[in-house]
Amino acid sequence: MVNIPAGEVQLRDDRIKKLWTERIEAFQLAPIPVTKALFCSIMHQEDRLGEDGKVPVTEVSWQDAIAFCNLFSRQSGLQECYTVNPVDNTVVWNRELNGFRLPTEAEWQFACRAGTDGYRYGELQDIAWYQENSEGKVQEAGRKEPNAWGLYDMLGNVWEWCWDVYDANVYGTYRIFRGGSWAEEARGCGATCRRRSHPTFYIDDLGFRLARSL
Repeated sequence: MVNIPAGEVQLRDDRIKKLWTERIEAFQLAPIPVTKALFCSIMHQEDRLGEDGKVPVTEVSWQDAIAFCNLFSRQSGLQECYTVNPVDNTVVWNRELNGFRLPTEAEWQFACRAGTDGYRYGELQDIAWYQENSEGKVQEAGRKEPNAWGLYDMLGNVWEWCWDVYDANVYGTYRIFRGGSWAEEARGCGATCRRRSHPTFYIDDLGFRLARSL
């Protein structure tokens, strides 16, 4: 895990023309997205693994990511951050616990930019797998250049689930994901690009990355 310092980040929602600033407490973020090998090992889904264990896992719902975080925390001797209601699958995050979790979108954007303030932290060809260079598929994690804080694939390769609800009044339980993917055009791979999906949906270019509170 990479130590991410405290700071502030400005978020924006172009859909409703809104800008806001959030304070970030120091936290940890994994240098690469969760790989297929790690996911299958923890979730006991070896039959799904195949020969491409080094690529980021995809076709995982937000709820799958929550379940993985809890199980990996338990197996690692850490406290489970999430409490899941078995009746309606609502999730409560206990922010005082030390287990693995999803980053908030503010944490994700702050870590992605790594002290920069542009749409990207480098030249897209050098830092990301996207539509023009991905050969139409997910690529092995960590092969492109990292940002200044040592985080790989923050842009491109796979979109990454975040903790946050997108807009409860309009989209209900839909959750945010960030970062762009192997299937995206260049304009879709940027630090402020936001997308949403239902927490039960599976998408072939959407994965996740682990965070931990300090």
